[in-house]
Amino acid sequence: MKYLLIKIFCLIICFTIVDVHAQQNIVIGKITTSDGKPAAFVNITFKEDKKTVMSREDGSFAISIGRECTCSIVVSFTGLKTQEKKVTIGNGEIAEINFQLEENSMQLNEIIVSTARGMNDRLSSIGKLPVPSRDLPQSIVVIDHAVLEKQQVLTMSEALQNVNGVYIMGTTGGYQEEIAARGYAFNSSNTFKNGIRFNNGIRTEFSSVEKVEILKGGSAILFGNVAAGGILNIVTKKPKFERGGEVSLRTGSYDLYKPSFDIFGAFNKSKWAAYRLNSSYDKAGSFREGVKSERFYINPSFLFKPGKNTELVIEGDYLKDNRTPDFGVGAINYSFVNVPRSRTLNVPGAYLNTEQYTATATATHHLNDKVDLRGIASYQNFYNEMYSAVRPASVSISSDGKWLRGLQKSKTSEAYYFSSLDLTAKIKTGLISHTLFLGADADKYNTQAYTFATYRNNEVAGSNKNVYDSINIFDPSTFNTRNDIPFITAERITTSPVIRYGIYIQDLISVFDNLKVLAGVRYTSQNNHRAIVDTLSKATKGYINAYENDAFSPRFGIVYQPCKTTSVFASYTNTFTVNTGTDVNNQALPPSTIDQYEAGVKNDFFKGALSTNLTFYTIVNSNLAQTALFFTDGTANTNSNIKELSGETTSKGVELDIMTKPVKGFNIIAGYSYNDMRYTEVNNNTVNGNIKGDRLRYNPATTANANVFYNFSNTSLLKGFYIGAGAFYVGNRLAGRNPTNNPGNTNKLMSLPDYTIIDINAGYALNNFAVRFKISNLINKLSYNAHDDNSINPIAPRQFAASFSYKY
Repeated sequence: MKYLLIKIFCLIICFTIVDVHAQQNIVIGKITTSDGKPAAFVNITFKEDKKTVMSREDGSFAISIGRECTCSIVVSFTGLKTQEKKVTIGNGEIAEINFQLEENSMQLNEIIVSTARGMNDRLSSIGKLPVPSRDLPQSIVVIDHAVLEKQQVLTMSEALQNVNGVYIMGTTGGYQEEIAARGYAFNSSNTFKNGIRFNNGIRTEFSSVEKVEILKGGSAILFGNVAAGGILNIVTKKPKFERGGEVSLRTGSYDLYKPSFDIFGAFNKSKWAAYRLNSSYDKAGSFREGVKSERFYINPSFLFKPGKNTELVIEGDYLKDNRTPDFGVGAINYSFVNVPRSRTLNVPGAYLNTEQYTATATATHHLNDKVDLRGIASYQNFYNEMYSAVRPASVSISSDGKWLRGLQKSKTSEAYYFSSLDLTAKIKTGLISHTLFLGADADKYNTQAYTFATYRNNEVAGSNKNVYDSINIFDPSTFNTRNDIPFITAERITTSPVIRYGIYIQDLISVFDNLKVLAGVRYTSQNNHRAIVDTLSKATKGYINAYENDAFSPRFGIVYQPCKTTSVFASYTNTFTVNTGTDVNNQALPPSTIDQYEAGVKNDFFKGALSTNLTFYTIVNSNLAQTALFFTDGTANTNSNIKELSGETTSKGVELDIMTKPVKGFNIIAGYSYNDMRYTEVNNNTVNGNIKGDRLRYNPATTANANVFYNFSNTSLLKGFYIGAGAFYVGNRLAGRNPTNNPGNTNKLMSLPDYTIIDINAGYALNNFAVRFKISNLINKLSYNAHDDNSINPIAPRQFAASFSYKY
């Protein structure tokens, strides 16, 4: 069955290419500015048929002509002088025509910024279709480089302050920002870089980020078995043929020091090969005592154009991140402790060392202005090693603050391989237009997880328990009475290979100009090969049985546009999620299926100056997998890989996104979200049955955001200055552990207080120099992020930052 599907799919691709590419007359060319640099995003129109395309980032374009003719090609853009040229083309021919604008590159950039596309007009790579957001039946938010730069974004949590309904659900150990949306975590299957999954086990480096794209709702048809709620895609900076770059220095509170540079240009002034290289070094302390970090990042990329319609981008990046793990201030009996925000509880010598590197090649061929073929091949390696005190769990600290600190060590190495081939085609069948997207992808994980021996201390209370020392969290004088770093040996290595592949087809059908239907389906197969467990001390091997899951993921949506500025949409998607780990009987867990229903309205007001997105959704997970708390004999479980299917959960909510174009110097980004996620059916056959109607942990009921920036005009005395302010609200969340029906169970939920963070930004630019200032958490609000009840991390207090840059 699988191989038959693959054969049929390959035939579909071949016939589509042949059918669309046959008998095309094509006009190609390039748009440049008066100083010879490429002009991107300029409109090119075939006047006789009123067909319009847009120039690419390198200024090139291709437009198909349906007949032999002497035709008029018109180049236009708001704020530019319109140009028109004649071109003669015969049947099956390719004609070339080029245009040079009167504006130079600096003037063109100013024009493009002042006429920037609205939220619903933008194209995004995450949607994988060359259509504006208004034509898709789901919500897409793009945080572009201008916003990231003005806000001096360093972390994903700062970037997400521009998005409602997508939030940081935890900061485990202070090193990982755990992202979630609509009640579901964005694990490594839901976070992407340039459309390829990447491991988000360490904080994202933003020095290379061009923009952040967020696709809310179902996306299984595009990316496979992702979790519900949405996905996040980081788009990095790409090579350019014009020469330029930037050097900058950022400094701030707690000894932050971050120099960086970004250079780009063509090789020897060529028109076929370009490069880009950006790099940064980051060293900082923390408001948490004894916590520090040091990281180095480099991101080289190359662009090759072997033909007029073909380009190859090769890019890679390397991140080395060394920091102190920090599991927070602790809790007592599921309640917050009254200790200073700065107090840390880790042992001397604790460390977390991470290395991550990727290499990716992306080839794109424009068969004509209707058909694009793209192939990707990528490799990623992630290595992480941690030595730390065990997490200060709520039940392990006594009411008087006494805690017996134990030790833990972990090490993980993950190799990830990915490849895909996609075809996008705009075709017509009679009066009906189609935007067809079909493709296939395959990826492979090879993960090695090291298990270390439990530390034993024979000198504590005459036993050999895992006790490094005894402290009182309320009394710092009891800390660090011991400074040695005991050696902990590795006991076993578990090697887990996972192979996954999928084929998919999707069609956006324009039934009428104002009615569009999106339909498609994906077939995914995931094979967890037999895992090998090497027991190092006894030189023996064990195995975890292989298992395989496959599923079809359909998608259907409809968009009705009663006028050009309004889109009303509804959609349904189905996702399946492979559940890792085993149940309490050491058997593989079946996958969970997820149904998502979404409806909303996208609107543009005041000639596109103001864009809004209102969305309602319901997500039903057939059987949510969670860590099992107890075995069948009542013994507590401490292994997070042993899980159970807890029952059906339902997430319901509403989201409102608001974004403006620059209007008289003002830019506004705002939004609001409400989410309610609960157990709607419980599995009474499990050891730890949850309670129906209980709310799930970590998810704020409400989020809200508002960011306003003002750029002083070029005629003002304050020319070159800008000011901005932002507020981000996170509502009440739950941490701790959900109570269960297990007799004698003492689990409790703990409420995390809501909070509002207010940031202030200001900057000044003169010629190529710029200086920017930022005050974050202006009112010094205190709240916490939590993972379970054993990593209660306070949010950062008021901090100051300044950056200085020179662009050339």
